Amino acid sequence: MASAAAGLCFLSQNYTKTLPFSLPKHSSLKLKPNILSLSSFSHSVFRSASHNASLHRRFSLHCWKCFSSVPVTTRSYEFLDGSSEVELRLQIGGQGIQSSRDISVDVKDDSLAIRVLRPGSLITLIETDRLFDRIKPSETIWYIDDDELVVNLKKHDPDLKWPDITESWESLTAGSTQLLKGTSIYLVGDSTEINQTVARELANGLGYTPLCTKELLETYSKKTIDSWVLAEGSDSVAEAESAVVESLSRHARTVIATLGGQQGIAGRADKWQHLYAGFTVWLSQTEATDENSAKEETRKNINDGRLAYTNADVVVKLQGWDPAYAKSVAQACLSALKQLILSDKKLPGKKSLYVRLGCRGDWPNIKPPGWDPSTEGDVTPTHGPE
Repeated sequence: MASAAAGLCFLSQNYTKTLPFSLPKHSSLKLKPNILSLSSFSHSVFRSASHNASLHRRFSLHCWKCFSSVPVTTRSYEFLDGSSEVELRLQIGGQGIQSSRDISVDVKDDSLAIRVLRPGSLITLIETDRLFDRIKPSETIWYIDDDELVVNLKKHDPDLKWPDITESWESLTAGSTQLLKGTSIYLVGDSTEINQTVARELANGLGYTPLCTKELLETYSKKTIDSWVLAEGSDSVAEAESAVVESLSRHARTVIATLGGQQGIAGRADKWQHLYAGFTVWLSQTEATDENSAKEETRKNINDGRLAYTNADVVVKLQGWDPAYAKSVAQACLSALKQLILSDKKLPGKKSLYVRLGCRGDWPNIKPPGWDPSTEGDVTPTHGPE
């Protein structure tokens, strides 16, 4: 059995906003992309848990905006993480605020809006539809302290350190260290170029080492992948990439871009043994035009079971491609990975154990030390649900 696709993001050619959603199972346009993320959670089970006890085989559906919108006139706030709660201090001097009745603080599970009330109008001080993590709205406390508005938000997860109030590229890259714990990331999908471009952005943000199996193979063979395929066939290239990934699986803190399509191992269900050593992100191009159709396409991919890419932990669907927005795609990847790891904080440790035991192909149900895969035939997980 393969792990469920844990995150799906949809990037449309309209490029106007970000719409990540979670699903259990785990263009030349110079516009800003839309992204949907899909993650696996323990609630809202998509199919019977008795079918599969593993978290990676349970599906849930949850929608959220991946990128925060934070219109603030100036960066006039201070942020403090105080373990069980976070504190936000906003400068409100000069706003003409006479009392607390002039202020509106609207708090939800993962969003915050603070506005100054004026006759016939509202002035937005800060608004985000994506807090770094969930909070407990009913336990929010706010008050005015001289020229500052102080808002205390009770964290849903007191163990999670918040780098900032909002989920952004900066806060995700800063906060991912405590979540990933050095676990490497593998980018898979039909386009080698997209895999490589997004890998560089992710590595740069995380402080990881960017690697590309295409570059490693071409340096070693002293010929292009295309000429290699013509001369020896795609099976030969896949075998060579498998050997490269086996070696890289023992490395930590790397972002590895794999070969696209059937040239490489990610498109072959029987070659995922060492890809499971890290968190895998499927960068999938799509014709879907909206959130719902992207969700439906993902369901069909999973249920069909023919695409090896559905083994991935995170899915990012792209309608069109523009390298200028690779950072937006990278941010969506980190957002979905964050949701996945927060749903099961033992996952990085489990990945580490899988590597230490030799990447034997028994992911996600790791067998005891000494287990011999050859005694059970082909143990490589299939990529579709049972």
